[in-house]
Amino acid sequence: MSTAAPATIDDVEARLRERRYIGDRALATSIYLALKLEKPLFIEGEAGVGKTEAAKVMADVLGARLIRLQCYEGIDLAHAVYEWNYPRQLLHIRLLNESEDRRLAEREIFSQEFLLRRPLLDAIDNEDETPPVLLIDEIDRSDEEFEAFLLELLSDFQVSIPEIGTIKAKKPPFVVITSNRTREVHDALKRRCLYHWIDYPNLEKEVEIVRARAPEAADGLAREVAALVQGLRGMDLYKVPGVAETLDWARALAALGARSIDTSLVDATLGAALKYQEDLERVREKVPALVEQAKRA
Repeated sequence: MSTAAPATIDDVEARLRERRYIGDRALATSIYLALKLEKPLFIEGEAGVGKTEAAKVMADVLGARLIRLQCYEGIDLAHAVYEWNYPRQLLHIRLLNESEDRRLAEREIFSQEFLLRRPLLDAIDNEDETPPVLLIDEIDRSDEEFEAFLLELLSDFQVSIPEIGTIKAKKPPFVVITSNRTREVHDALKRRCLYHWIDYPNLEKEVEIVRARAPEAADGLAREVAALVQGLRGMDLYKVPGVAETLDWARALAALGARSIDTSLVDATLGAALKYQEDLERVREKVPALVEQAKRA
């Protein structure tokens, strides 16, 4: 169902909170301007801080369809934009082997009927009442050639298909591009976007996030888990836990019936927050001190 776009920054903030997304004023401002100016929003930050979730929630806010393109090393146009349905084309030709109008049949196989539409083409060419939200997730996992293609796409919101022609968006989608900063994305791509960095939240904000997204965790437990994760982020770890891990840990402890943390519970459930054996070994000897510090918080 189509929903009116947010009219003010306050409106963006309120709608995000209604959907249990606890952002900040700066993010709400970036989203509002991206909608107003019809520019892509480039969101960067560490893994697990809510970049992808922001796009998902905005699709709900706008009453729009979410189209997600997950980037990876070696992604190409066939996976991102379109490719021809070769088996169906071959079958069509075989069925018409005895047809006198073979040339017409060959022209038919390069029509939209035989086109496999991938996320980027779907975001540009559609009949949606509300333009979709296009999430280009983890752009830093792709390569520079794919970035170069995105430059053209995001400039004109159009795709050229040699056999068909140029397909241009009737209304541009709301584009959210995320990056975990595993490599630097080219400046030319960033220049076409509004930029926002999502950092790890402070303790009070993280407690609020846990209470909103994992309501099954008791209030005291929510604060203690958030404080535990804040303590872990201050350690020299291979991969510090993000907000996603905080939520997983709170839900895991709540599922065990815990209303407060203790050393044995934390030690048994560390795998909800830490995903590398080296980090687990480094942290286990410091669990008692972390628990005591979290309880004081």
